[in-house]
Amino acid sequence: MAATNEAEELLLIEEADAWFEYLEATRSQSEVRYQEVEPWAWARLSQRLRAVRARMARLRPAAAA
Repeated sequence: MAATNEAEELLLIEEADAWFEYLEATRSQSEVRYQEVEPWAWARLSQRLRAVRARMARLRPAAAA
């Protein structure tokens, strides 16, 4: 049980890291540069969040068993 809680905590940290990466990429950009960077940053964020959610879903059935 402790291992599952630790794994969930690490996934939450990874999710937060994905959001911070997005903010760092898009913050303080000129309007033109923001238009160039934001689609890439959003796609990267979405990809990372999907991976975290998939791993979290695999953990939940293991915790119930």
